[in-house]
Amino acid sequence: MSDVEEAITRAHHDEWARVIAALTRRFGDLDVAEEAAAEAFTTAVQRWPADGVPPNPGAWLTTTAVRKAIDRIRRESKRDDKHKEAQMVYDNTPPEPLGAIDDDRLRLIFTCCHPALAMEARVALTLRMVGGLTVPEIARAFLVAESAMGQRITRAKAKIKAARIPYRAPSAEDLPARVSGVLAVLFLVFNEGYLATGSDTDPVRHDLTAEAIRLTRLIRALLPDDGEVAGLLALMLLTEARRTARVSASGELVALDEQDRGAWDKALTAEGHRLVRERLAAAAAGVAPGRYQILAAINVVHTSARDIRDTDWSQILALYDQLVRLDPSPIITLNRAIAVAELDGPDVALVAVDRLEHTLGGYHAYHATRADLLRRLGRGQESRAAYDKAIELAGNTAETAYLTRRRDQLG
Repeated sequence: MSDVEEAITRAHHDEWARVIAALTRRFGDLDVAEEAAAEAFTTAVQRWPADGVPPNPGAWLTTTAVRKAIDRIRRESKRDDKHKEAQMVYDNTPPEPLGAIDDDRLRLIFTCCHPALAMEARVALTLRMVGGLTVPEIARAFLVAESAMGQRITRAKAKIKAARIPYRAPSAEDLPARVSGVLAVLFLVFNEGYLATGSDTDPVRHDLTAEAIRLTRLIRALLPDDGEVAGLLALMLLTEARRTARVSASGELVALDEQDRGAWDKALTAEGHRLVRERLAAAAAGVAPGRYQILAAINVVHTSARDIRDTDWSQILALYDQLVRLDPSPIITLNRAIAVAELDGPDVALVAVDRLEHTLGGYHAYHATRADLLRRLGRGQESRAAYDKAIELAGNTAETAYLTRRRDQLG
């Protein structure tokens, strides 16, 4: 990849949400913002190789996108909309006070996560508009068809336009009721960065994990007493702490039991542990933990063990039992089975995993988990078939390399 191509890729990762937010603030239309931003990046691909990367790529992209948006509005405006067009193009109205939220991208998240939208639509739309994920990436995150996801995002944008949902921050009083959808978005954005689903991207996308952490810190500052905000931030920090140890020099995923724990980021680990300890104190006072707090506590157990053999699997299983009562999803059940295998054996875990085939048959991690359990049971031929299916479904290049090596070790 040339320096210019790297600059364009980096600009897309860093500036997509900023450009979308700036255009949405000015024009009040997500379709206009998205299409103009896409055109601006296309123009960058065409012009930067010849003209060179501008000193301020973000400002260049925003300015270009604004011009593209204005051109589109002028082309599409009807005669009786000329006054509205003039207001939009030559808007000299002072910006509204920022209120509780003074970050454009965070304002955009809350706009996309408006309660008028169904929860799945909120998450999908925000992953596209703020996270900059492609429709195929979002579809993989939801385990649904790409065409269905495209329709979901289109309908969400149409609902915002039809319901005249404004691009503005909720008041401080409205924040708590709106935060659950935002946390779901940030969790999925972080997951896409932690283990990218696309085969044409870096296996770990630090730009997405860093942005998810940045925005979660902003929400934490807004809602310092919200346990789930603290729990999600702790979960992200404890996961991000392991980032540099998760992919080998050859580009292969390194499983938790093989990672160099000395390479984990000590500062991020300590901060994550501190946040979880604070929430444990709240739980002792009678405040029940939520989903993200329990997931963070599971990660505390993992990151407290100096060696994989020191892991307190009984505590992890107890936490998963608590989590299943809150979120009995197939993926949580799949992850719980891994702890069951360590305590009760792979045969017991395999029974639980096999019950999930009808819901997780298209999910690569389901087949990878089965492959590992079958390998431990000495059922090599069945394990190989499960690895083959996991490799077929996995999009992440580092994960594919890891699964291929594990399969080939079967002989």
